[in-house]
Formats: sequence, C-alpha cells, structure tokens
Amino acid sequence: MNSATPAGIATSRRPEKYRFYPGWTMLGIAALANYMSAPGQSHSVAAFKEPMRESLGITETNYSLAYGIGTLISGLLLPITGRLLDRFGARRVLPVVGLLLGAGCLMMSQATNLQGVIIGFSLIRILGQGALCLAAMWLVGEWFEQRRGFATAIAGLGGSISVMCFPLINGYLISHYNWQTAWAVLGIGVWVTVTVPSLLLVRDRPEELGLSPDGFDSQPARSKPAPSSETTNSSVLEGWETRDVLRDVNFWKLLSIPVTSGLVGTGLVFHQVSLLGSHDVSVHWALGLLSLQALMSTLAALGSGWLADRWECRYLLCVAMVFLALAVALVIALPWFYLVILYAVLLGLHGSVLRSAGMIVWMTYYGRRNQGTIRGCAVAMMIFGAALGPLPLALSIDYFGSYSPALYIFLIMPITAAVLTATVSQPQSQPVTEVR
Repeated sequence: MNSATPAGIATSRRPEKYRFYPGWTMLGIAALANYMSAPGQSHSVAAFKEPMRESLGITETNYSLAYGIGTLISGLLLPITGRLLDRFGARRVLPVVGLLLGAGCLMMSQATNLQGVIIGFSLIRILGQGALCLAAMWLVGEWFEQRRGFATAIAGLGGSISVMCFPLINGYLISHYNWQTAWAVLGIGVWVTVTVPSLLLVRDRPEELGLSPDGFDSQPARSKPAPSSETTNSSVLEGWETRDVLRDVNFWKLLSIPVTSGLVGTGLVFHQVSLLGSHDVSVHWALGLLSLQALMSTLAALGSGWLADRWECRYLLCVAMVFLALAVALVIALPWFYLVILYAVLLGLHGSVLRSAGMIVWMTYYGRRNQGTIRGCAVAMMIFGAALGPLPLALSIDYFGSYSPALYIFLIMPITAAVLTATVSQPQSQPVTEVR
C-alpha cells in the first residue's frame, strides 16, 4: 500500500502481497456451501419422500407435518444464527454448521419412525436450508459492495447447480442402494466439501487483511475515520439497528416476497411428482423438470445479478412474483402436456431473481452492520412459509380429493406480494456507524 495515502482515506488498491483478491476465494466457498446445502433443501428431500413414507409407514400428511415442524424450528433459530454471524463471523460459524449438518444427515439415515424423521428434519433444515446458506450469503455481503448483486448471483449458482444435480444423485443412490445409504453419503459429502475448506480458507472481512470490498477494481471507498491503535485492524460498518428495521413498514412489505416464495415455491417442489402426475406427467419427467428448472435458474443467474446492481431490487422482485404466479396458473390448468417445460422455466427464472435481488435487498436498504441478524429474520420468515408450504396441498388432496383449492390460494399470494413490494420506498432513517 502506498505510504503516501492520506490518513482517513481508504485506498481502492490491494496491498502488493495480494496478487489475487481473496474475495474470489470466499465467493467460491460460498457457492460450494450453497451447493452442499442440498440435504436440507426441498429439491433434495423430494426424492426421499415416497421411499421413506413406504418404508416407515408414514402418511403423506404426517410426513409433511414432520417436514413442517423441522422447518418451523429452523426458522425460530435462524435470527440467532444471524446474530452469531455478526458477532463471531463465518470463519468460526461455517465449519461448525458443516460438521453438524453432516451429523444430521447420518441421523436421518438411522430414522426408524415418525419421531426420528421429525428430529432429522429439524437438524437438516436448521443447518442446511437455514444456517449454511445464511453464512454463505453473509460472507459474500462482507467481501463485495459495488458488485454485490453479481457476486451474489455467482454464489447462488451453487444452489442452482445443486437443484440440477441432487434430485438425480439422490434418485440414483436410492434406486441402486437404499434411502439410508443415500443420506449417509450426503453427510460424508458435507464434511469433506464444507467443513474442511471452511477451516482452512475462510476470512470474515476484507478489512481484516487491509483490503476494501470488491478489491482494487472497485470504486473508491467512502471516507472513514482515521484509524487509531485500537481500530487499525477493525472494519468500519454502517447499517441500521435491528430494532429500527423491525419498525420500518418497508421491511414488512419486502418480507412478503420471501414468505410467498417459501410457501408457494416449497409447496410446488415438495409435491411436484404428485401435482404433475395429476396431469399424467410421469415421475421421470417430474423429477427431470427439477433439473430443467435449475438449468434455467443457472443460465439466468448472472443476468439477474447484473440487473440487481443497476435496477431497483423491488422491481426485480415484482417480476419474480409474476413468474411464480404464472407457474401456479399452469399447474391449475395445463392445456397441453409440453407446457410443463414452460412451468419449469418460470420457476427457474423466479429462483434466479430471488438468489440475487432477493438476497442483496436487505443490505441495500439496511447496510452491513447487522446484516446477519436482519437477513436471518427475513430468511426465517421464508422458512416459516416453507414449513407451511407442503401442508395446504396435502390437506387439499386428503380432504377434498383435489389440489385445486390450495392452488388457487397459491395463485393469489404472489400477486398480492408484487403489489405490496411495488409500493416500497427508500427508508429515510439515518444508519448507525460502528467500528469493529
């Protein structure tokens, strides 16, 4: 670093010893964490549904309840996970989450009754869908600022590729071995690909290494207070207090997006085989469409991230809700068999926007200081929605003999969320600055 740089002005050049911006390594680890969150995600669990129900003698409603209970517990704990990330950083939290998620997969492989399934679902949902993904996005948010949308989209590619791969991987393991072996393989995979790299490579913030977010190619950083002996190795973080965020009406309007996406999206994916089967779509096609959905999400991801750095996130999120509403409409009335391809494309585009604009909107509005806690609250609400998602469809088929009543409710929800999000305005409160 040039010694002539004035005190109090952050340099946009990286120190000479860093010829490669470490943020790209953090980004790769975040993408890998998103990929290996699969054991706790709906697209992976869907392949286990029928084999586990038949083997353990569990009804569809009870299986959905077990999944919902585990997901609700996950949501309750997620704001605490966010607070731990803000306090201890991903360097400490991420390896622990990977270790426990692997153990949760092994516990699922040993389930012999409904109680065991509830405990197993609780662990994998808390650690997979919740903590692991939250830690990955927290890391990206700390290392990138001007290119946060694009970087978040790259990290989100891990999740998209996961949706593409894991239904087929799980299907192969279950058909050639059994569902118990499949869970055990997932657990060992998490240990190898998440826990070990996190222990060796993760660093929490660029400021710890004397760098700025985005690396030397980023725009010049904001002026900062001259460092003292106590703050030389600390980072200056701006953002809202959590209590002020919870009082902001815009926060609650924006929450309609993750709640709707969690409830409707999870319900559709969880029951995809049965929903499409009601239109004479085979199991092979239904599972294959999950891969097509992931492919579309992957192809559109970088474009969504690029747009998220240039357009207002609220407008992109409204577009995502339109995609979701159209997908539900296709499930309700599928006039032509091959329109199931359009259904998968729409869900893929919806997921693409959610993995970019849906992730950075919280930092765009409320800053870095408490991003883990704020995003944890938002993701918790998404998880609550996801916990309820399978139940309306299960109850609808059990009590009415048709998925249609629940699907009409699913159609109304994204339309309502789009209207609420369109009315969001930029918050006016002044952020709080904290030196760490």
